[in-house]
Amino acid sequence: MTDSLSLASQKHELRKLALSRRKSLPEVERIEKSLELADHADALPLPPGAVVAGFWPIRDEIDPRPLMDGLRQSGFRLCLPVVADPHLIFRTLDRGTALEPAGFGTLAPGADAPEIQPDALLMPLAGFDRLGNRIGYGKGHYDTAIAALEKNGPLLCIGLAFAVQEVDRVPVEAHDKPLDGILTEKGYRAFGSYEP
Repeated sequence: MTDSLSLASQKHELRKLALSRRKSLPEVERIEKSLELADHADALPLPPGAVVAGFWPIRDEIDPRPLMDGLRQSGFRLCLPVVADPHLIFRTLDRGTALEPAGFGTLAPGADAPEIQPDALLMPLAGFDRLGNRIGYGKGHYDTAIAALEKNGPLLCIGLAFAVQEVDRVPVEAHDKPLDGILTEKGYRAFGSYEP
């Protein structure tokens, strides 16, 4: 019990550190760095025609929307996560899809948009390390979704973050799945041995 409390405490402190670094970026710099993500789209190891789950940015997160639009224009199908029980579900995002509040300040396609199984997740996060370990926001939404989605086949998990969100070492728990890669404004770094 003490070990898990210690890990949770370490993650909490690292989360605070990484998020304070992110928050310290001036707004204009966050916008510019978000736009730079799209410059690195070709480096992503996405299978042709893949269904890619993005996310609607909240607070001072890196904004994936320019990247997602570039992926759409390159022939990838898009979807967004919706908080549901027992785990996130993903609904198709097409041009003109009506979006509605989906909790935590995000927007997502409504119930009339079809559910879809993503091949790749572009994931928000609080922090990451050089081995691809990530710190989420502590709710476990992506952990449970990844576990459910992987039962249906390979899943490419790519974190999206500002480079300043990198920390020295993320403590790992049994349920933690490392990222296959991270995309920051500086480019794409592969970690895993993802095989489609």
